[in-house]
Amino acid sequence: MTGPDHGAAPAPRAPAPAPPAVDDAGFRDAMAAFPCAVTVVTAYDGARVHGTTVSAVASLSRNPPLVMVALAEDSELLAVIRRSGRFGINVLADGQEDWARAFAAKGRDKGAGIPLTDEGGVPRLPGVPAWMACRVAALTPGGDHVIVQGAVEYADTRPQPPLVYHRRAFGTCTGTALEAAGSPAR
Repeated sequence: MTGPDHGAAPAPRAPAPAPPAVDDAGFRDAMAAFPCAVTVVTAYDGARVHGTTVSAVASLSRNPPLVMVALAEDSELLAVIRRSGRFGINVLADGQEDWARAFAAKGRDKGAGIPLTDEGGVPRLPGVPAWMACRVAALTPGGDHVIVQGAVEYADTRPQPPLVYHRRAFGTCTGTALEAAGSPAR
């Protein structure tokens, strides 16, 4: 509007210059600075257990309870989940770094020697601080990944510190450390 009470319309602004494109190394470094829980996502391929270490796992909705997991388009686990329609999320505990490495490796028998159980129709790792059994609710493309939305059918937690991945290293956090995170440095 123009007029005595509103003044002249502002002049149009020139478009802002596009930000520089991020290169792969810069993007990977930025994501490495983002701490995340270490999970092993599991599913049955017939009678065979399949699992992969995954850091891209998050809560999506509380009502209904939904989670999301990002898996590479070409991952064997994604193919297994598409066929079975079910998967488990195992949040690893501090001290379970060997399992994270085992399930991150390539190969068919990644869980060999790990005493998995069947709960909620999916493979479950023992002694994890959090576990969920999910039914596939939706699959959404996301770049070179597919976002698997899971309807959570079973969930269980235990009071243990989780395994965390940050700056390409494993670590953990405890209730004490989390409480102190906002306090000034000593």
